[in-house]
Amino acid sequence: MSPSILGPLILALAVVVGRAEDLFDFEVLQFRAKALAFQPYAETKPRVPDWLKKLSYDQYNDIRFDERFTWWRADKLPFQLQFFHPGGIFNRPVQVHEVINRVARPIDFSPRFFDYGKTKPGRVPSDLGFAGFKVLQELNQPGKWDELISFLGASYFRALGKDQHYGLSARGLALNTAEPGGEEFPVFEEFWIERPSLGGGSVTVYALLNGPSVAGAYRFVITPGADTVVRVRGAVYCRKTPAVFGLAPLTSMFAHGENSGWSQTDFRPEVHDSDGLLLETGAGEWVWRPLTNPKGVRVASFQDNAPRGFGLLQRDRQFEHYGDLEAFYHQRPSLWVEPVGNWGAGSVRLFELPTKDEFSDNIVACWVPAKLPPIGEPFEFEYDLHWMSDPGRRPPAGQTISTHVAGVPGRPELRRFVLEFASSYLNAQPDDPEIEALVSVSGGARQENRTVVQKNRFTGAWRVVFEIRPDPSGSPVELRCFLRKGQHVLTETWSYLWNP
Repeated sequence: MSPSILGPLILALAVVVGRAEDLFDFEVLQFRAKALAFQPYAETKPRVPDWLKKLSYDQYNDIRFDERFTWWRADKLPFQLQFFHPGGIFNRPVQVHEVINRVARPIDFSPRFFDYGKTKPGRVPSDLGFAGFKVLQELNQPGKWDELISFLGASYFRALGKDQHYGLSARGLALNTAEPGGEEFPVFEEFWIERPSLGGGSVTVYALLNGPSVAGAYRFVITPGADTVVRVRGAVYCRKTPAVFGLAPLTSMFAHGENSGWSQTDFRPEVHDSDGLLLETGAGEWVWRPLTNPKGVRVASFQDNAPRGFGLLQRDRQFEHYGDLEAFYHQRPSLWVEPVGNWGAGSVRLFELPTKDEFSDNIVACWVPAKLPPIGEPFEFEYDLHWMSDPGRRPPAGQTISTHVAGVPGRPELRRFVLEFASSYLNAQPDDPEIEALVSVSGGARQENRTVVQKNRFTGAWRVVFEIRPDPSGSPVELRCFLRKGQHVLTETWSYLWNP
């Protein structure tokens, strides 16, 4: 059957399904997404009054959900549900449903759910809808209900594990990131939340994604803990093929850190939600790429087949390295993507954009598949998101614990790189001349002098020092380094892009 005939047929069936809203599951949602993808994209006109759109950041945050109306609180369930009011930059209301025994019923917006604080409310339509929602759970101690996960804005969401503070975000999709025509931000337009069971250890959320290029169905199974895990299942249909189809995108912020130099206008030595990208390739190699705040847009692509995982990590947990008593950067979560099944060929892509402050996310990491299905066919995927404080055995060998870049006195044309690697094995080893560093340099750049490998007797870590002369053309230089003893690799591979 041709797509020209199939499209109207699917649309007609979807109307019938839409009338029977008593049954709901992922297959129903996927069918709806497919029907939506066969229709031309029509952006929903926001119903948000102008006075709400013009609210400042502080004015918007003064509107709070009235806890007396918290969903599931009176039922003593293990999770609770609250909602965000539209306003400010969050001016795309969404419809939220509660699902009980596969029966979906809408949760209607009402102004009485909110305390407007010092904000003097104007007219608030009774059918306005919510900007998003958050799920609460006794995450850190009994009787204290903390935010576990929130969905707010486009396809953004973020979660917390125990003793963590909100930092980086995840998204449904990243489309055309850093492309000349601008990035596309598809939106979760509608949500369904399953009412949790009395003794349940997880909560399930469904979402319908829609945008100019795609429509998709998503399911999120959220399991809280020291590391909160979100199992994501999705089926996306393309209306048209985007230049960049970014799967499992992570969005973070890096203003300055140890490798980029201390901003002399900021009292804090480091300001970032994440300090590096970690990869576990399909071949089993672990690669660490420290983040930076570049002068211009930088895109790095790590080709792979059947990746085992990737993530943006906050490895540095020392408070004194940040010195921030309000932002708690040392307690921001790391976020690890673990594919379920074989993702095939593609690349982990890292986008680094310049930023002048800590309020703009300038880092994006995602998986870009080498091939997408034909228009109208589903791109199906599944993966786990681990919101972690301690990456555990990722990697199982030595880790890069610091990267410093400095000048060389009397040699302004050179740059000195000082790295430190650590692990329980390495830290326990005495000074050993058989432990060596392998350094590789791309292009016309070259290494000057020998590589120095030293045991740091004060910390137990191993320091590597080398100096690089750039290519005369000034082209960017790719650097790699790892430690080994004989044929045994002792550390992950440190990977760095240096712009002379």
